[in-house]
Amino acid sequence: MQIVETGVLRRGEPGTARAALTFPGVAALANGALLATLRTGSTKDSADETLGLYRSDDGGRTWRELRRLAFDGEIGGARGTLKVCYLTELAPGHLIAAAMWIDRTSHPGQPLFNPATEGCLPMSILLADSRDAGATWAPWRLVPLPDDIGPASLTSPILRLPDGTLAISVETNKQYHDDTQWFQRVVLAHSHDGGCTWDTPITAGQDPSGRIFNWDQRLGLAPDGRIGAFVWTYDSDARVYLNIHRRISADGGMTWSAADDLGFADQPGRPAVLPDGRVVLPWVDRFDTHSIRARLAPAIDAAFDPTSEVVLYTLDEDQARSASEDTTGALLAEMSLWTFGLPYAVALSDGDVLAVYYAGDQAALDVRWARLRV
Repeated sequence: MQIVETGVLRRGEPGTARAALTFPGVAALANGALLATLRTGSTKDSADETLGLYRSDDGGRTWRELRRLAFDGEIGGARGTLKVCYLTELAPGHLIAAAMWIDRTSHPGQPLFNPATEGCLPMSILLADSRDAGATWAPWRLVPLPDDIGPASLTSPILRLPDGTLAISVETNKQYHDDTQWFQRVVLAHSHDGGCTWDTPITAGQDPSGRIFNWDQRLGLAPDGRIGAFVWTYDSDARVYLNIHRRISADGGMTWSAADDLGFADQPGRPAVLPDGRVVLPWVDRFDTHSIRARLAPAIDAAFDPTSEVVLYTLDEDQARSASEDTTGALLAEMSLWTFGLPYAVALSDGDVLAVYYAGDQAALDVRWARLRV
């Protein structure tokens, strides 16, 4: 695998509400166009954050902004911001957007994560449909989730399974001032009516003891219908990140295999699955090589070939920072300081893979891209 082209989707603008660009995602449409979403704000966690929607008609080499995506309503009497948005094309021209909304009213001025309790601000998942390839959008609607999910964190775009069922990946969290032990888990909810209603969520990954966390579950759908779930695995007792783990579901996310240690660390990005079943997984190695990398596997459940590895980005050594030695809560709060990450890969119609990610410095974060030839 090799990197054949690189570029910038959008540059951060220092000192403005578009200084910190993060959470990029890309959907490859049936008509050949690419649509990208990204989060903008004055910092990585700010109440002025918004979402931008961008389009490319040349395979990701150049981009133009289509519009801003916003939600002006209230949830539970609170107002907030949209932080993350992922797109899925359900049929040619019919898109569904899944977005994560942050309550900025209930705990005004507070950071997303509470370092004292490991809790986070109230969050909800919203959906919207477009029937014209992203030109116009229907109003946002709320995904109702059980109370035991807590603040709901969106970790992947919606999957459309072979039988038409939709599956959404949600990470559970504690309420902001909840100082009890955190029994973190990641779940899948299913919809059989295009996202209008959702079944009771099914646990995809959890350590019953509460020690091991399964963060940032990224899903890939194989041509044979199997789902691969890649998670950022954290040992909360030892306060160390473990290698990326993978689980496989052969029944649409109803049951899952045991977790498989992939042998490299630490935070997975969204994988690209090619039509022949090969998988390109980008990931972030923050604490060893301070870089963003990608590897190729011949199938959703196969080993990733070390000789296929490419380096998308490496942090300058004078910018490198060590992991927090304090509590899990402090480590979560520290995430706002990182200046690179969140790779997202998508298979292109010409056989290449496009990977997007954010990188920069404390003054400005860009969203950048790399085209990979596999």
